[in-house]
Amino acid sequence: MAATDKVLGAAKQFISFVNKCPSPFHVVDETKKLLVAAGYKELRETEPWAIQPLDKYFLTRNQSTIIAFAVGGNFKPGNGFSIVGAHTDSPCLKVKPKSKTNKSGYAMVGVECYGGGIWHTWFDRDLTVGGRVLVKNNGSIEHRLVHIQKPILRVPHIAIHLMRDHNEKFGPNKESQVCPVLATSVQLELQGDKQEDNKKPEGQEKQCDKHQPALVKLICDELKISPDQMMDFELCVADTQPAAIGGALDEFIFAPRLDNLLNAYTAVEALIETDSSLKSDPNIRLICLFDNEEVGSQSAQGAASTLQELVLRRLSSGGSQTAFEEAIPKSYMISADQAHAVHPNYSDKHETNHQAALHKGIVLKFNSNQRYATTAITTTILREIALKSGCPLQDFVVRNDSPCGSTIGPIMSAKLGIPTIDIGAPQLSMHSIREMCCTSSVSQAICLYKGFFEKYPEVFSSLKF
Repeated sequence: MAATDKVLGAAKQFISFVNKCPSPFHVVDETKKLLVAAGYKELRETEPWAIQPLDKYFLTRNQSTIIAFAVGGNFKPGNGFSIVGAHTDSPCLKVKPKSKTNKSGYAMVGVECYGGGIWHTWFDRDLTVGGRVLVKNNGSIEHRLVHIQKPILRVPHIAIHLMRDHNEKFGPNKESQVCPVLATSVQLELQGDKQEDNKKPEGQEKQCDKHQPALVKLICDELKISPDQMMDFELCVADTQPAAIGGALDEFIFAPRLDNLLNAYTAVEALIETDSSLKSDPNIRLICLFDNEEVGSQSAQGAASTLQELVLRRLSSGGSQTAFEEAIPKSYMISADQAHAVHPNYSDKHETNHQAALHKGIVLKFNSNQRYATTAITTTILREIALKSGCPLQDFVVRNDSPCGSTIGPIMSAKLGIPTIDIGAPQLSMHSIREMCCTSSVSQAICLYKGFFEKYPEVFSSLKF
């Protein structure tokens, strides 16, 4: 198979993953399927663990964060951890706890703006919902995923005739003007669509009082449940247009949620694809895919929680009393989050000597104000790994007169003291409803993460300081 065929094949597999993942809950579920197929078994935080060399496990928290690990054949407590960290969430609109809104004869769905999205890109798109529903079933409460596979919502633009300066300035009010339309009251009345009386204990509202009955019906029909079984839900609004390969030369990926599903997916693939080299590894290889990065990670399932530390401590148990403390300086974490490619129409927004390009490799992200965790040491280590693995790299730093975003890298490195580097694949349209990157990035990221898992212990042992 030609190299270009391999690149395109990897990109198409990634696109399939994205199209199945309208919410962090779906990301975790699809990741679990990949891991189980590769022989990984599920652990629970509430149960004791007995970890042995060559074991392969994963655990979840909140069903929106997942940590998977493979134990090296030569691992013993006190040895290091080789970690790739990414996140499962993306900026989106989320359905409010009470979303039922009626305006001017329209049945609408109230939403919250989650993260720093480019909200005007959500206008005039064919939208749907995906997420999780908590279902009561024969005395048990079950966690179910839902993804309505048709366009049911739309946030319509106002006509330019009614807002003449539309093209000069458009800053919609996020509370009152970013509200999707679900149906018209005219058609709802013609349909005569009445919901069953979903009885709740006194003092609790019915779901059809909190949300549009038509929306509740769509969800219940999809899950084959009655409204009285629906306890609660968390739903993300999502574009119905599938991700696609694009460009005259089939070199681009046009997709939602590239930030940060590209790194979540490629980290999983790299972990699975390096099984054959696990026997000689003295480390434990981990991928940590956290929720809530887009809003600061301050949650029980975010990177700022104690989850990763607790997992690493449990994996270090059985050695000396200081096994965990001994392991940390031997460890290394890649904080993998998307990077800004140079924009052809706004090239002046990019630092002259650090203009990351599509197809030219994964981007190393630097910031002296510690918005990224990269240091000269962590850079040197990854450059050596990339050289040995044949993976191209490029550098990025933001202009001094431009704000710099951040990642889970500084959070995790400060919390645990693990040497960390911030990297990502170059992309355009970051935080838009549809983003753009190159097909090369998928295979380049997998190449780099595979090289990291397999070669980090060797490179670490070459350090003489």
